[in-house]
Amino acid sequence: MMLRLLLGSGGYRTPERVALLTREMRSFFGDIHQLLFVPYALGDHDAYLNMVKERGLDAGYQIIGIHHTANPRQAVENAEAIFIGGGNSFRLLDSLYQFDLIEVIRQRVQAGMPYLGISAGTNVACPTIMTTNDMPIVMPPSLQALNLVPFQINPHYFNLPVYLKDGDNYLPHFGETRDERIGEFHETNDVPVVGLWEAGMIRIEGASARLIGTGARLFRKGCEPIDLQPGADLSDLWQCSGV
Repeated sequence: MMLRLLLGSGGYRTPERVALLTREMRSFFGDIHQLLFVPYALGDHDAYLNMVKERGLDAGYQIIGIHHTANPRQAVENAEAIFIGGGNSFRLLDSLYQFDLIEVIRQRVQAGMPYLGISAGTNVACPTIMTTNDMPIVMPPSLQALNLVPFQINPHYFNLPVYLKDGDNYLPHFGETRDERIGEFHETNDVPVVGLWEAGMIRIEGASARLIGTGARLFRKGCEPIDLQPGADLSDLWQCSGV
C-alpha cells in the first residue's frame, strides 16, 4: 500500500486559510466517510473536537474523537483515516505512548491509512519531536515519534525580523531566530529539517512529496538553507540518510 500523509503547519485562522485546508482535505481523503480525530495535544478534548467542527476544519467529514472510544488502539485499527490535531507536542506524544498507540498508528499508516497532521500532529509524524516549538509541559517516555517520514518539520516557521510595539515606536526584539535553533539541532543531528510557514502543507503520496499553499525553508546539515516555493517537489528528502 502507498504511504499517504497531509502534514500542515497550522495557522488556519482566516477564511482563506480554512478554505485552503478543507480543499486539500477533500482532495486528499476523497470518498472516505469518517475521520478519527486525536485531540491529545490540548487539555480539553471535547472543546477541541467541537472547535474543529464549528470552524469547518472537518471539511464536511464525519469526525469521531478517539477519547470517546472505549479502546483507542482498536479505534485506530478500525479507522478509515486519522486526523491528529495541534497543540503541545510533548503532551500529544506522551498520550500516544500512554495509550500504546505509537506502533499501531505507524503500522496502519504504513499500510495505507491516510494521515492528516496539523502542527503538533505534524511534529509527531517525524522521526522525533526535537524540532517542535513547544515547551516540555510533560515529559514523554521518549522524544522518538511515529517516524513516518525521513525528515523533521518545524511548523509555524518564519525568518522575518521581529519588532515589539512600544507606544508609537517599534523596537527590534533581538531574540533567537528559528534558523539559529535549527542550526543548533544540526550541531548534533543529521536529519534534514523543513521549516514550514503558516498555513503551508506537505502532501506525501508514496515517495512523492509536494509543498502546498505557502513557502518553506529546507535545512541540511553543513549546507546553506534553501527557500522553497509552493508546488516545490520534496521527493528527494526520501533519499536522506540519518533516520
